[in-house]
Amino acid sequence: MLFLVAALAAPAIGPALYGVLHGHPKAVHLVDGFVLLAVPLLVAWQVVPFAWEARSLSVPLVVVAGLLLPNLSERVSHQFEAHTDNLAIIVGLSGLSLHALLEGAALGPEGTVGMAFGLAVVLHRIPVSLVIWWLIRPRHGTWAAVAGVATIVFATLGGYLLAAGLHAGPHGAGIEYYQAFVSGTLVHVVFHQGRHDHRHHGHETGVGQAGHTSDS
Repeated sequence: MLFLVAALAAPAIGPALYGVLHGHPKAVHLVDGFVLLAVPLLVAWQVVPFAWEARSLSVPLVVVAGLLLPNLSERVSHQFEAHTDNLAIIVGLSGLSLHALLEGAALGPEGTVGMAFGLAVVLHRIPVSLVIWWLIRPRHGTWAAVAGVATIVFATLGGYLLAAGLHAGPHGAGIEYYQAFVSGTLVHVVFHQGRHDHRHHGHETGVGQAGHTSDS
C-alpha cells in the first residue's frame, strides 16, 4: 500500500518541476535536455525486458515502425502534418497508461513486490509525468496537461484495484508489441515537434519578459 500511495503522488512532482524551472529562460534547456534523455530511458524501461525475454529483433523493429510511421504520414500529405503529432501524443499516452495499469497490478495485493521494483515504479513516475506535461502544456494548456497526467494516476489505481483479474489473465505478447509501437511514436513527437514547441514557447517567454521590463 505504501508503494501505491507513493506511485499515485509522484506524478505531481513532474509538473511542479516544470513550473519551477520553466519560468527561468536559462533552465528551459535543462528541462528540454532532461526530457530528451528521459524519453529513450522510458522506452527502454517499457520494451527492453520483453525484447530480452523474447530474444528477438521484432520488438526493436516495432519501435522503429512507431518512430517512422508519423514521418511517412506527414510526407504523404501536408494536411496530416498538423494532426500527426497530436495523434502521436494520444497514442503514446495510451501506451504509458497501459504500462501504468500493469505496474499498478504488480503493486496490488496479489502482486509480490520487492523494494527495488517498488522504488523503481515510484521514481519513474516523475519523468513520465514531466514528459506528459512537457508535451501537452505548451500546446493545449494547463487543464489538458492535468488530464494527461491524471490518466497515469487513474491507470495505476485501476491496475491496483483490478490486480487479481489482471494477474489471472495473461496479457501476452500483443500488449508488449503495442507498447513498443507507441513508444516509437512518443520518441517521434518528442524529438520532432516537441523541441520546436518549447523553443517557440521559450522565445515567446523571453519576449514577454523583455516587453514587461521595458514597460516597467
